[in-house]
Amino acid sequence: MGKPRSVLLPVQQRLLNNVGENIRLARLRRDLPAARVAERAGISRTTLYKVETGDPGVAIGIYLKVLFVLNLEGDLLKIAGDDPFGRTLQDIRLVTRERASKTRKIR
Repeated sequence: MGKPRSVLLPVQQRLLNNVGENIRLARLRRDLPAARVAERAGISRTTLYKVETGDPGVAIGIYLKVLFVLNLEGDLLKIAGDDPFGRTLQDIRLVTRERASKTRKIR
């Protein structure tokens, strides 16, 4: 009995496929063979292939290793960095709040 396979919604799988394709294109722009990137990342060539094809079973730490080899690890900081929807929700809560919460007096 093997490890259960991750199941994603089609839209989620397309996003992961796009991430993998972007990583593959970044490797090709740098003219780096897959074997060399895999070796530098400390992973197998098969695992790199899974990253580049958007396999949902690959750990995010593996993505970080590959991005580090490509000098793109800072791109992970862009994930959820700009959150306009969350900021809008936060602003709505600030506007509707009429007064600060009550605090207990300490004797």
